[in-house]
Amino acid sequence: MKKIKVGQIGIGHNHGESKMKAVRKFPELFEVIGYAEPNERWVEKRGNNKGYEGLPRLTVEEIIEKSDAVLIECDVWDLTKYAKLCVDAGKHIHMDKPASGTLEEYKYVLDTAKKKNLAVQLGYMYRYNPAVLKCFEHIKNGELGEIFSINAEMSTYHPIDSKRWLTNFGGGIMYILGSHLVDLIVYLMGEPTKITSYLKHTGLDGTDFADNNLAVLEYGNALARIFVSSVEVNGFGRRQFMVSGSKGTVNICPLERPITMTYSDTEIADKTYEDRKITLSFEDNTASGRYDEMMQDFYAYIMGEKENPFTYEHDYLVQKVIWEIVGGVRFYGKNID
Repeated sequence: MKKIKVGQIGIGHNHGESKMKAVRKFPELFEVIGYAEPNERWVEKRGNNKGYEGLPRLTVEEIIEKSDAVLIECDVWDLTKYAKLCVDAGKHIHMDKPASGTLEEYKYVLDTAKKKNLAVQLGYMYRYNPAVLKCFEHIKNGELGEIFSINAEMSTYHPIDSKRWLTNFGGGIMYILGSHLVDLIVYLMGEPTKITSYLKHTGLDGTDFADNNLAVLEYGNALARIFVSSVEVNGFGRRQFMVSGSKGTVNICPLERPITMTYSDTEIADKTYEDRKITLSFEDNTASGRYDEMMQDFYAYIMGEKENPFTYEHDYLVQKVIWEIVGGVRFYGKNID
């Protein structure tokens, strides 16, 4: 089995260490050459983390030169900048989310990668959530019928340091967490015909950013609603992805820790005013290895063993929809503390 030489640019993304731990679980697939982090503050904060133990710290240029594929796990605002350097050099990329830069810059990355037949994998974790995949299966099999409603929520009760970090983004928490939900909705429904968004600033804890947000995506007769908040007590416990169709409904809530899904169709719910459904539980890999399968797929995409169902065109459309929701992506102070 051929090994892929892989390096990591940046350790500032919150998912960066977990990705490195994942690739290091599979030495038969990946030869890890090291990591690069130009920002000394991040090296102070995370350079001694277990995921980077024993790895050399190289320059960005050395990582690109020595790698077949690169994990791009830097600060969010620099993701697309480093992705461009990598694809220009002919390197496959796993890029964390959401993309940065302008839409034109991101499109250049994706177009260049497609032209050079380079794998591009975005780090949207719910693509590998087993309940979400089961929901996709129900839809593909026609068991939910014609989809007319999606209700998606991804909130948290963030501590003050996280809120300060979120002031870096003009789209606030909608940009950072809402992008996960946009990814799933666009995968199922495509490009919306109309987007209406409400980005509210509560000002709680003395921070000013879009921390209480709602977006409505219209699709002909269907509606998709996205709600994300940084100030919802037990918001994590209410994270939800619900899809309703003419024949049935899937409701995943919470999305993880634990993963719980209910399924109902017209045979199960044969009483109008009673709660009738099947409850399904799934193994939750958030602690044991949320990104293991993702990294195995990254290898398979590079080797041509599997085709990425999330195409270059899909990834661009996700970013385009996010931009429309938040009124364009703007980056501010770049404060990592």
